[in-house]
Amino acid sequence: MPVAPVRQDSRLTAREQEIAELVARGLGNRGIADDLVISPATVARHVANILAKLGFATRTQIAAWVIGSR
Repeated sequence: MPVAPVRQDSRLTAREQEIAELVARGLGNRGIADDLVISPATVARHVANILAKLGFATRTQIAAWVIGSR
């Protein structure tokens, strides 16, 4: 299933946007890694970068941001 893009004016890279969408769908690091064929450690790094860039502390905040950006 294709991932809908987050707003293009966001501060996230295309990969970070893709991962943010998958976080919003409720996937954990392993599920995202399996979906994107990358390691869970790489997903964790991307999630950490997303949290830092957006000034968030939780994955729930990422999900709310994604949903609010649609």
